[in-house]
Amino acid sequence: MPHSVIEKPMAGSTAAYDVEALRGDFPILNREVHGKPLVYLDNAATSQTPQQVIEVFSDYYSRYNANIHRGLHTLADEATAAFETTRHRVKAFLNAEDARQIIFTRGTTEAINLVAQSWGRSSLGAGDEVLISMLEHHSNIVPWQLLAAERGVTIKVIPVDARGSLDMQAYRELLNERTKLVAVNHVSNALGTINPVKEMAALAHQHGALILVDGAQATPHQQVDVQEIDADFYAFSGHKVYGPTGVGVLYGKQALLEAMPPWQGGGEMISTVSFDVGTTFADIPHKFEAGTPAIAEVVALGRALEWMEGVGVDAISAWETVLLDHATQAVNQIDGLRILGTAPHKAGVLSFVVEGAHAQDIGLLIDQLGVAIRTGHHCAQPLLHHFGVEATCRASFAAYNTLDEVDIFVAALNRVIGMVR
Repeated sequence: MPHSVIEKPMAGSTAAYDVEALRGDFPILNREVHGKPLVYLDNAATSQTPQQVIEVFSDYYSRYNANIHRGLHTLADEATAAFETTRHRVKAFLNAEDARQIIFTRGTTEAINLVAQSWGRSSLGAGDEVLISMLEHHSNIVPWQLLAAERGVTIKVIPVDARGSLDMQAYRELLNERTKLVAVNHVSNALGTINPVKEMAALAHQHGALILVDGAQATPHQQVDVQEIDADFYAFSGHKVYGPTGVGVLYGKQALLEAMPPWQGGGEMISTVSFDVGTTFADIPHKFEAGTPAIAEVVALGRALEWMEGVGVDAISAWETVLLDHATQAVNQIDGLRILGTAPHKAGVLSFVVEGAHAQDIGLLIDQLGVAIRTGHHCAQPLLHHFGVEATCRASFAAYNTLDEVDIFVAALNRVIGMVR
């Protein structure tokens, strides 16, 4: 029996969540793969893009393609207005105090590197400590390792328990007067664990440390309020929130951003340039946006956030919880399958291994049945090694997935496991 429409209201919504109507916004969901209807469950890597966002690119390049901020002609004014409108939309999306706290980057990875190279190189030295967690994506590990090698900084790791939750007692014990930064993800991309970042921020601030939150996996699944969290830095990527690749956001507290030196030099980030007396820099946010940005992508990001808000972030979150619960119950019936990450608070990520079957074989064969999942280490090698595995299969859910698709995935998974064992 199809379950394409939830017949009860979703949290945060006063109407039924009609996923079939919502799917009409996504043209890619109509395609077939290997003669089978596409079931796309690789959303933690990249979500699909609604038609309203796709149309931004045609509109921009056919109507007002121009460089921004310094032009005096009509097209430049229109492009600048569209670009800066997105900055204000992101401000509202994160509940930032001021649009100047919103820096556009190429994604979460570049945002974290910006903090490491600007704030980190100017603020950290030998003996200082940076705390990261076992749950981190490589993009929130490697920049700090590079900085540690250069500046003599010590990196300490917050452990996780058997369910994939952070060991908060260990975190409290790791914090001390040498701790200068806590860098932690809001939601684990590999396990789906939702971390208590508000509590972690309060504890870090009690010890005089800052906190950077990698929000790449949180922003697609839940409301984020950087003021409530009291995050010093918060980063996310456009392609996780139904937007384009190549664009992301760094939020930072205003005083921190104003004190930080530029990371990249070039046009737009300057106030004056002189061979005689040197260069002075623009105010934030432009100090950190050197060169011509990804203008169309930024405008499209604004449209993607508008789409999410139109559906309702709380409604999306509630629907994904239904999908996750349904999938978890179903795969738990499969002999030899072990779920990695059973934290009590999870987003829409289901990561698992199957006894006697290699993750890559499962991923390749299930694709032949039209089902797209992710296999591998998910850029979280230390975490997977901690659990004693080299790779997992990961199904991850988004606003447009259906319960029928979950059933198709589980049936395909059972068929594939029977082939590879």
